[in-house]
Amino acid sequence: MLAGEPSGDALGQSLMIALSRLRPGISVSGVGGPAMREAGLQSLYPYEELSVMGIAEVTSRLPNLLRRLRQTTRAVLAGNYDALVTIDSPDFSLRVSRRIRQSGRSVKTIHYVAPTIWAWRPRRAVRIRQAVDHVLALFPFEPEHLEKAGISATFVGHPVTSRPPVVAECVAKLRHQFGLGGDRILVVLPGSRLSETSRMVPVFTEVAKLVSAEHDNLRVVVVAAREVAASIMATCHLWPEGTVLLDPRPFPPHEAEEQKQALFAGADLALAASGTVTLELAMAGTPMVVAYDVHWITRLIVSRLLLVDTVTLVNLIVGHNAIPEFLGNACRPGCIADELNSLLADWRQRQSQIAVLQQAMSQLGRGGEDPGLRAARVVLNQID
Repeated sequence: MLAGEPSGDALGQSLMIALSRLRPGISVSGVGGPAMREAGLQSLYPYEELSVMGIAEVTSRLPNLLRRLRQTTRAVLAGNYDALVTIDSPDFSLRVSRRIRQSGRSVKTIHYVAPTIWAWRPRRAVRIRQAVDHVLALFPFEPEHLEKAGISATFVGHPVTSRPPVVAECVAKLRHQFGLGGDRILVVLPGSRLSETSRMVPVFTEVAKLVSAEHDNLRVVVVAAREVAASIMATCHLWPEGTVLLDPRPFPPHEAEEQKQALFAGADLALAASGTVTLELAMAGTPMVVAYDVHWITRLIVSRLLLVDTVTLVNLIVGHNAIPEFLGNACRPGCIADELNSLLADWRQRQSQIAVLQQAMSQLGRGGEDPGLRAARVVLNQID
């Protein structure tokens, strides 16, 4: 099993737990983060080394990525495995899968999280088809796109929908723990990769200052992903006075996750870098604004290849742009702050967005079988 970023690590943990439940004694090895290690994985190397996004950003890390590609391939070929499950990080994962396929070994190659050929670079379908036996899709609209391209796929649902609702006592405990009192909360999520946070923190700190200046009873709470916590904590002097920086490192992963979910449930509004965290906010019913930028070279290339007019997952699920987003050249502090101020001032606008978030979660499978179990059954069906 191979995961290269926090969202994939969470998927891997859920899948590992479900596989152990359905097939006691099953053995899993590979590459993963703290969540998968908590489920029993011994990672071949630190999974953070694979956590990079953007064409220009990858270039500087290429020699090490190629070394890890060779190491991972050798490890798979050296073992007596029934399946290789790669989780997201398609540019790295699918290269490993393709090499395993080319080796002639009878190892099923399964990719978890459908590559977004419906959003950009549709020609990737050929390489995916050459590398993967089956795809586990998180979103209900994906199997149709994949199957048209000749790729076998199953919609298994998104694990965010299986989370239990946060009880009021947990929110109250978090407010007391961090001295938030009865203030309104703006939660800020600058990303989970260093390549993201180095670009987004300067923008988000300025946004936080502009919004805080307009609201006396507003507290900013910055959520630091474990993988970038050290760099985020080093920026404490840049944020408005009274800002709380939520550092997960002193806590076990499950406790840090509970704190984060309690924060989301108690927040009035969120500012988030685009990504899976927007679905976590949606599940908590937290209105949000999304902002994201990449290196200008990456931005130039991607803008010419993108087939959709939004990158926010909730917007993609419901089929219209209900969540405000500021991408690329539009990712400017003043514009973002204006949108946040508008939402903070308008209760009806926030309620309208919350209704869309609930619709998106229903379409993702909220209330159905646990997605980890559904994914595990598909994996076992592939190898039996």
